[in-house]
Amino acid sequence: MSNSVQAVLPRWLVPVQPEGQVLEDRAVIIDEGRIVAIVPAPELERQFAGAERVELPDHALIPGLVNAHTHNAMTLMRGLADDLPLMTWLEEHIWPVEQRWVGADFVRAGTELAIAEMFAGGTTCFNDNYFFPDVTAGVARRAGMRAVIGLPVISVPTAWAQTEREYFSRGLEVHQDLVGEELLTTAFAPHAPYTVSDEAFGRMRDLAEEMDVPIHLHLLETAGEIDGSLESHGKKPLDRLDALGLLGPRLLAVHMTQLGPDDIRRVARAGVHVLHCPASNLKLASGICPVADLDAAGVNVAIGTDGAASNNTLDMFAEMRLAALLAKGASGNPEAVPAARALSMATLNGARALGLEDRIGTIEAGKSADLAAVALNRSSTLPVHHVISQLVYAAGRGQVSDVWVAGRRVLRNRKLETLDEHELERTACQWAARLADRK
Repeated sequence: MSNSVQAVLPRWLVPVQPEGQVLEDRAVIIDEGRIVAIVPAPELERQFAGAERVELPDHALIPGLVNAHTHNAMTLMRGLADDLPLMTWLEEHIWPVEQRWVGADFVRAGTELAIAEMFAGGTTCFNDNYFFPDVTAGVARRAGMRAVIGLPVISVPTAWAQTEREYFSRGLEVHQDLVGEELLTTAFAPHAPYTVSDEAFGRMRDLAEEMDVPIHLHLLETAGEIDGSLESHGKKPLDRLDALGLLGPRLLAVHMTQLGPDDIRRVARAGVHVLHCPASNLKLASGICPVADLDAAGVNVAIGTDGAASNNTLDMFAEMRLAALLAKGASGNPEAVPAARALSMATLNGARALGLEDRIGTIEAGKSADLAAVALNRSSTLPVHHVISQLVYAAGRGQVSDVWVAGRRVLRNRKLETLDEHELERTACQWAARLADRK
């Protein structure tokens, strides 16, 4: 046992697996970044004398939340263009601003702001899809955040790359630079079927297999996407991807609002993971992902916030609650996606989709100590009859007090440990002034 052993003692421990289990009077022992044991609290002194005690007498301890889909740098565009259809939002507002402003400094500032927001809300891992992934990786490394860094591919020229070939070349350099990193892995991040060629998808399929990484793709986000695919390719998006050999366990399909019963069975058979972004889908009126049916069919459904430009927050507590409520309302079944399943979607299911299930997503010996402590002694979450129900249906991200990533405490008593909040505020205000100039 090293000299840096911590013993975290919450009132309630929610390991997530087995689903729905809540334990009391337990100590979670952390050594060198990993959970080495979970012991009855009375046994702590006998088994781990001298461990640093972190007393959390009014808290539930949960695995760190996994934001399965986001565009972190777009946090600088929060509230820039609201209440618009998706393509109007993209083509007339977001893309023009990106063409003018997106570069290394923009991505650095937006990602720092996003990580600060996510840490304060109990998120310890994100799956990013944006330009300048090398910058995103550097920010995550310095902040101590676990991340899957997207390697973007799109047929549109940007400040990051001009052609699909250059996107691949630069992305592969980023991947190679991150090999062996403890907290950082990669995924291919093609934008969408309507902005990526068959040739690029084919190359991506082969490289993803060789590199053993996922493919993170916006898919079936709107009804117009299906019509456009039929017009351009003579196939629906799922048929096209299937013909290209992309429907499989490596595919992380984001949004998926345009699914019929046959599509659900097809996705389930293929082992595709669905990344559900309920708030963004509703705000852009893209549609509602049939989460209850996907879950019943055995599809692994994880939860993401999308970017703050379309959400407008990176609040995984809000997404958990909305995912559960939408599933009930859309299916007409109040038993669909119960609280414990929603919590799984925000933790273990996200880890599973990202290929990190052996490292994070549950609280158990051998896994990384990625943890979040949630205070339940607030008027809004009292009395506590059912801990997991309180976490999903009543608690807010402001009740997260402490967060660990690989045993490192990145949020302590609501204070960020690895980021300067005053500097973040100053930089965000500077960018707000720049982006206000739309000429």
